[in-house]
Amino acid sequence: MASNQLQLVIITGMSGAGKTVAMQSLEDLGYFCVDNLPPSLLPKFWELMKESGKMTRIALVMDLRGREFFDSIQSALDELDNTSFITTKILFLDADDQVLVSRYKETRRHHPLAPTGSITEGIEAEREMLSDLKGRAQLVINTSSLKPRELRERINREFKTSEREVFNVQVMSFGFKYGLPIDADLVFDVRFLPNPHYIDKMRPLTGRDQEVYDYVMKWPETQEFLDKVVDLLLFTLPFYKREGKTQLLIAIGCTGGQHRSVALTEYIGKTLQNKYETGISHRDMKRRKES
Repeated sequence: MASNQLQLVIITGMSGAGKTVAMQSLEDLGYFCVDNLPPSLLPKFWELMKESGKMTRIALVMDLRGREFFDSIQSALDELDNTSFITTKILFLDADDQVLVSRYKETRRHHPLAPTGSITEGIEAEREMLSDLKGRAQLVINTSSLKPRELRERINREFKTSEREVFNVQVMSFGFKYGLPIDADLVFDVRFLPNPHYIDKMRPLTGRDQEVYDYVMKWPETQEFLDKVVDLLLFTLPFYKREGKTQLLIAIGCTGGQHRSVALTEYIGKTLQNKYETGISHRDMKRRKES
């Protein structure tokens, strides 16, 4: 495929069949996603994408929320099929009627085609409207027996490219005096370790300086802590991935986020890089110097 070939995935299908989960999964895979684009705007949208030259993989959700525009989708797809710079794939999500009814009752939502009528009437009308589009789809997934995690796994298998890892880990140091990271999934408190802050020559340094790093690492309790934490992470990370999590933020905290947490974050992050795509960051490492 040419390097300037644009890849388009159109996500459509029955309301309640999992289009939001599919869009989020493709977004995690690096697709630029747009929700509820009117089909009549599709050709113009693609011309803009072609001119920008910055995006090569795009996913669009098209459903009956834009039903006043929906009649134009067949002609829009015909036009895309005749466009040499676009490769189009239609992903149609379906589910059995009784499953769709159950999902609507769980969320207490009205069906978009039957806001004042029965859910079954709306489902029947929607199937009729989408029948031609379903027949045109390259990939049809029935989500009746799929949990959201299982649907994400299916999307990942179908659309994942070898150069992008779906699951990645972020290890970040921080200082408790500046507050907990609100987006952390796991938090480890290392304030029980000896503090280099109280050694004058180390106070202006950080855990990335060799002298401080060696000081933090020399204690038996540091080594035992790291052995236990790394063992815990290597045990649990595959299960986070299995459950469909695409990113895990591990926060390592000490008092000011300058010495102990920085050193341990460097160690843990570099250790995990042997098995996972792992980023390392230090939220508060320079904060004391800047304040």
